[in-house]
Amino acid sequence: MKTLHWPVRMHIASVGVSKFCFLFSLAFCGLLLLLIPALQPQARQLDLPQPRPQVRPAPEDLLAPGGSEHSEETDSAGWGRPIQTKGITHEIHSPKRGTDSKKGVLPGGKGGRVSGSRPRDLLELKDIFIAVKTTRKYHKSRLELLIQTWVSRAKEQTYIFTDGEDKELRMRTGVNIINTNCSAAHTRQALCCKMSVEYDKFIESQKKWFCHVDDDNYVILPSLLQLLSTYHHSQDVYLGRPSLDHPIEAAERVKSDGSVSVKFWFATGGAGFCISRGLALKMSPWASLGNFISTAEKIRLPDDCTIGYIIEALLEVMLTHTHLFHSHLESLQKLPTDTVLEQVTLSFGGFENRRNVVSIVGGFSLSEDPTRFKTVHCLLYPDTHWCPKLQHHPRT
Repeated sequence: MKTLHWPVRMHIASVGVSKFCFLFSLAFCGLLLLLIPALQPQARQLDLPQPRPQVRPAPEDLLAPGGSEHSEETDSAGWGRPIQTKGITHEIHSPKRGTDSKKGVLPGGKGGRVSGSRPRDLLELKDIFIAVKTTRKYHKSRLELLIQTWVSRAKEQTYIFTDGEDKELRMRTGVNIINTNCSAAHTRQALCCKMSVEYDKFIESQKKWFCHVDDDNYVILPSLLQLLSTYHHSQDVYLGRPSLDHPIEAAERVKSDGSVSVKFWFATGGAGFCISRGLALKMSPWASLGNFISTAEKIRLPDDCTIGYIIEALLEVMLTHTHLFHSHLESLQKLPTDTVLEQVTLSFGGFENRRNVVSIVGGFSLSEDPTRFKTVHCLLYPDTHWCPKLQHHPRT
């Protein structure tokens, strides 16, 4: 056997050690790579971004600063439930669905009653947004009469929505005239266009109540203030008078699977109606920023019907029927004389019967005051400079 010399043996040994060190280094590096993630400290959950909770604001949080402390809670059917607010329990009542207009809640009306106990609103005239719908051709014949009478007592609260610019009338009277740029035609589309603008302007105003009337309505402001004070603006309140003795039926085209029949009450715009701010805010998905026009097109109905559809059919809030609002569609002569000044709105005439006016005696003859608006105004405000000096209340 051949014996290796010492230098050769040393060389083989060094090669073996080098291979061992190299393999050991690879194994150590692999082990470190496996251990590094485990050795890192875990990230705290608090450092991760958290989803924002979806909190539904209370009604008073949606109102202007200085709103009421009361709030309302209702179930899916629209019934009120007792709620606790700042240590005080309030019972909120809602009229039953299907309430007949003769049996409904008629606060402030003769023979009417206030249902249950509800939080009262410390209401002032400045809290009410009164929208008057008109058209350019009626600025002289109708609008100037309103400005001369009841609007003169509520200039800052009244907003005239028309379809034509009238700078001369605006400068001369100082009233709020809003040109909606809608069509002057008396069509469903034109009417809904104006109502859409009315709604948006009310939401911007931050006022507590939205009341709509036509240019042939006289608004008895003290009665309006008394009626709305019966309720609270954070409640779901829809006040008005139907022009029909039954709910209207319409084809609802909102559902994607075809048309379905839907029934609901609506307050006729010809007599006027009022909506609380709490309810108006809930109407926003179907009424704000032009959505009102789209909603009206889906049911093919005019503006006042669309209001009723949104409130009753979609939001399931019932119309509170009241006999304090009046349009030219009813026999105004039958209204008892001693209750005329207790009403909220009055109207006059019509194409078929221009003599359809309230029977009230005052300082103007029927030829001098064919609408009887001047007579009513002077009985309410005898200090008006153009009123006859001797005025007597109709009950005296």
